Amino acid sequence: MPVLESKPDVLVVGGGVAALAAAIEAARLGASVRLLDAAPRELMGGNTRHSRNFRYAHSAPTPATPDSYLEDDFRADLLRATEGLAHPVLSDLLVSESRDLPRWLADQGVALQRADDGNLPYSRRTAFFLGGGMAAVRALYDRAHALGVQVRHDAPVSALRLDGTRVRAALGGQRLMSAGAFVLANGGAHAAPDLLREHWGDAAEGFLNRGTPWGRGELLRGLLAQGAQAVGDPGLLYLVAVDARSPREDGGIVTRIRGMPLGIVVDAMGRRRHDEGADTASTRYARWGQRLAAFPGQIGWLVLDAAGLRAAPPALYPPIQAGDPLRLAQQAGIDGPKLAATLTEYNARIVQPDDPTDPSRWRTAGLEPPKSNYALPMVEPPFSAYPMRPGITFAHHGVAVDDRTRVRWRDGGYLDNGFAAGMIMAANLIPRGYVSGLAVTIGLVFGRIAGREAAAYALGGT
Repeated sequence: MPVLESKPDVLVVGGGVAALAAAIEAARLGASVRLLDAAPRELMGGNTRHSRNFRYAHSAPTPATPDSYLEDDFRADLLRATEGLAHPVLSDLLVSESRDLPRWLADQGVALQRADDGNLPYSRRTAFFLGGGMAAVRALYDRAHALGVQVRHDAPVSALRLDGTRVRAALGGQRLMSAGAFVLANGGAHAAPDLLREHWGDAAEGFLNRGTPWGRGELLRGLLAQGAQAVGDPGLLYLVAVDARSPREDGGIVTRIRGMPLGIVVDAMGRRRHDEGADTASTRYARWGQRLAAFPGQIGWLVLDAAGLRAAPPALYPPIQAGDPLRLAQQAGIDGPKLAATLTEYNARIVQPDDPTDPSRWRTAGLEPPKSNYALPMVEPPFSAYPMRPGITFAHHGVAVDDRTRVRWRDGGYLDNGFAAGMIMAANLIPRGYVSGLAVTIGLVFGRIAGREAAAYALGGT
């Protein structure tokens, strides 16, 4: 029989940036707050600890970002990435509230990296955490503790007990926890093996989860079964190409493979399947994740010669290397003769441009699939290969919320004292697609709103 615990004003479920923002805002308004994180303390922070930046609107250069990134620019990027499907009211709220994030983070003790320190890529759209996402998480936890938030790790919540449209208690193990209001910020179901198999079949076995392993979605599934309105598609995943040697879970951003335009990508039979030069913007990460999901066995290899490896971005794991394509294929597990034939045909089909000094102008002719940019000869030994698999970042699925972050119900109502923030509701804004730094911004903006609304409800009853 579950034991009923003492009742705080606000109970926050989750341990990432959305949960922390909610807990801090509620505590600052005078509410007593308890935060329940499913992860152990050493792995606190959810997917936020793997992040590095957040997106925000600003009308002039700042110490953390060069130039300007106007609200209209942010809104246009969001609409383009989501093919116009982002919720318009919530999108406007996200964009306008994002302006205050640098100030708010500084007030909580989170430091941002200076844009002019010479260590960052140019980005007028995002600001970077000094020390990365883990440093930001630690600072936010320190602030929460200082405000009196009671934090409990190793404390998963599996279900909510409802009384009509009111949350009565949260169930976690043998604990039944009541509160005046509840903030649900424990992510989606990207790490639920049964859901992955349901939507992807045997292919799901070839996926790696680059994020927290505690995003299994028990609370999300329970809410939907109880009557919450769903948004997004549970079978639609944001996938990126990661090194196949990465951990099965929790590998993070450092496992990403990025040098596809500088070489060729082949399957286990040594065949090219896509134009490696067509995607040179950051969108190539997600496109290659989706492509690898359709490869036989959900595995492919980025093959580079020595020149390509020198130009490629650094990777976490060293490449597999050999002096010639046949020996490389043997070490990597690729069909050797077919890889050699693929490379021979590729090199033979390259057309040298009028300006050979510009690598983006090199193309192939009569090759299927073509290579439309960066089709440089691959002849310089040693040859290298990076094995790749699709890496799951999140699922485009969650619960619908209103502009106060109250969880919407299928019958048109909503939970009176149940608010949602972060990836459990992010599909309202990103039902498909993505732009860099957006997940952290969603967590911060809607976490703050949820915390304020939960405190107001718990302290005032409305």
